[in-house]
Amino acid sequence: MSDWLEAGTKAPAFTLAADDGTKIKLSDFKGSPVVLYFYPADDTPGCTREACAFRDRSAELKKLGVKVLGVSPDDVASHAKFRDKYELNFPLLADLDHKVAEKFGAWREKNMYGKKSMGIVRSTFLIDAAGVIQRVWKSVKVDGHDAAVIDAVKELPK
Repeated sequence: MSDWLEAGTKAPAFTLAADDGTKIKLSDFKGSPVVLYFYPADDTPGCTREACAFRDRSAELKKLGVKVLGVSPDDVASHAKFRDKYELNFPLLADLDHKVAEKFGAWREKNMYGKKSMGIVRSTFLIDAAGVIQRVWKSVKVDGHDAAVIDAVKELPK
């Protein structure tokens, strides 16, 4: 279990399979800010609300020049089903072995009803156009998170 990456840290490079089967590298987005959010599982209540909130704000995010990437340990087929069911308009990345989540510190011990297990802790990283993490949200509460992310994007230096 790694420590959380903090603001001011260079975002680690990665390549993951997307919901459409293509390979996506973080470096593909150099020159654009990226909202990289980690979520526990496709088509669960909190994860669906979070994904739909980013979907519903996509015009505003696009105007700000931001790319949104969702990451979970689900496979490409699961991501494609989730994308299609909710008409998601940004890539969902399959981190099957949770190596990317570990690099960012989002793979952690969780305690639900006294049962401990390892898993994704809902978190978001705002990465600037140069690839440096500018904001980190840990243990995200879904409601209002999209607005907080957009406010932070607006504060990025141009």
